[in-house]
Amino acid sequence: MAPCEHLMQVYGDEDVFLDSLTGFVGGGLREGESAIVLATAPHLHALEKRLRADGIDVDRARWEDRYVALLAEETLGKFMVDGWPDDERFLATMGELLERTRRHGRTVRAFGELVAVLWSRGMCAATVRLELLWAKLVQEERFALFCAYPKAGFTEHPEAYIRQLCTAHSRTIPG
Repeated sequence: MAPCEHLMQVYGDEDVFLDSLTGFVGGGLREGESAIVLATAPHLHALEKRLRADGIDVDRARWEDRYVALLAEETLGKFMVDGWPDDERFLATMGELLERTRRHGRTVRAFGELVAVLWSRGMCAATVRLELLWAKLVQEERFALFCAYPKAGFTEHPEAYIRQLCTAHSRTIPG
């Protein structure tokens, strides 16, 4: 996994998505990297269950600040203002998380389901803005970021929406 990767997966199957997420986070933790996971409660629970089944000591990684898992809704509340991502608050929130997880020179991988939450609310412009903020942060801070969207969220002309979001990412993962 190269630094500055900004990956996106549009998935139709939860198991396929969770396989990708587990591989992304678990692979980093096995390599001594840190992982930031900003996800919904069901996805956090499923991920941690899978990581433990794969032999990863999630509690130790959390204690060492190598695994930081936060609820997507709560994280959005830290930087969304009137339905729009506030640049300064976003950078402060993510900067704090990156600093915390980079101790001892560790490389960081992050998963963000924040954009999928906004998208599911019909906040398309805010979603695109947040993706652009992420893209800039990935380049400046040199970390890998994985974003995922459930295919069910693309109700009208999904191909056009997916193409629009693809332009903000360096690579897409089949889903």
